[in-house]
Amino acid sequence: MTSLAISIVMPCLNEAETLAVCIRKALAAITASGVSGEIIIADNGSTDGSLAIAAAEGARIVNVPIRGYGAALFAGFEAAHGKYILMADADDSYDFSHLPRFLAALDAGADLVVGNRFQGGIKPGAMPLLHRYLGNPVLSYLGRLLFRIPVGDFHCGIRAFRKDAFLRMNLRTTGMEFASEMIVKSSLLGQKITEVPTTLSPDGRSRAPHLRTWRDGWRHLRFLLLYSPRWLFLYPGLAATLVGFLVTIWLLPAKRAIGSVHFDVDTLTCAIGLMLIGVHISVFAVSAKVFGMREGFLPDDPKFQRLFLYFQLESGLLLGIFFLLAGFIAMAYAVVVWRQASFGNISPTHMLRLVLPAAASLMLGVEIVFSSFFLSLLGMRNR
Repeated sequence: MTSLAISIVMPCLNEAETLAVCIRKALAAITASGVSGEIIIADNGSTDGSLAIAAAEGARIVNVPIRGYGAALFAGFEAAHGKYILMADADDSYDFSHLPRFLAALDAGADLVVGNRFQGGIKPGAMPLLHRYLGNPVLSYLGRLLFRIPVGDFHCGIRAFRKDAFLRMNLRTTGMEFASEMIVKSSLLGQKITEVPTTLSPDGRSRAPHLRTWRDGWRHLRFLLLYSPRWLFLYPGLAATLVGFLVTIWLLPAKRAIGSVHFDVDTLTCAIGLMLIGVHISVFAVSAKVFGMREGFLPDDPKFQRLFLYFQLESGLLLGIFFLLAGFIAMAYAVVVWRQASFGNISPTHMLRLVLPAAASLMLGVEIVFSSFFLSLLGMRNR
């Protein structure tokens, strides 16, 4: 197959009202750009005559049996013959005449070029207020925070990229979160991402859009969190561990008071519990990272993998055994203190200050020993 400069891919599910005009505008944009190109309609099971319209307008049709926005686009991308691919919805809301902006950025070395509707302009009635002032800004901010990606409009539906860059992304999702996965995977792979201004016009269809605000918003948020074990597990885990440890050290010698508020063994118990929860969540962070790399959800991280050269199963076992021995020694000391009282009544607060750290040390030892075995099992393929 002769290589083309650009393939324009549109997902389609009953878009008969606007499909023809979108194909014509896309063809006009290719002609005006002076490049060779094709139009691909990735059909997701249309029953309103969309396929006949696409064929009559000269577009190439790719039938996609798996339902979902992401599934349709993925199939269209795989079938594309162009060096570059531009994706856009078939609802006549995006301006195909902006194609030269995307091509220029790709020719300048970008791997992924995302449109920014907030820079180019959102026409009245084109975007619901909830999406414009809450959903899109919040999710885009989270994307920039979690992945340090310089993109201000994470969910813009018009974007372009190199086909070879797309193939390296190894995208997995099939729903609306596909748009977020593309940007996140591109960033994690170290690809060059840039933005160009574009516009958004009101949807040209008379029916309601396929997008569902709360359902799809949650799917985007869930995806961002799942692909960032640092923010989902590691940072909360480390914070809980540190706070719990510091409060434990503060309360271990004796009860404390801040003004008229007194803290004693009840607070100490909560602090130790918080510390143990934090350690457990931190172990989840490491496990999720290893599993994600092993299964291909996350790209390989050489810095992280080097940790296995220094912290192997035996290192974890030694650390776990240390905490187990410390716990047994502390528990034995508590028994000795009790024996000195002839195994009779003894101050509960005094005993709790001995027993609680001992129990915490034993729990940490067990956690570290079995986590070391589990992580060693997860990391086998990577080694």
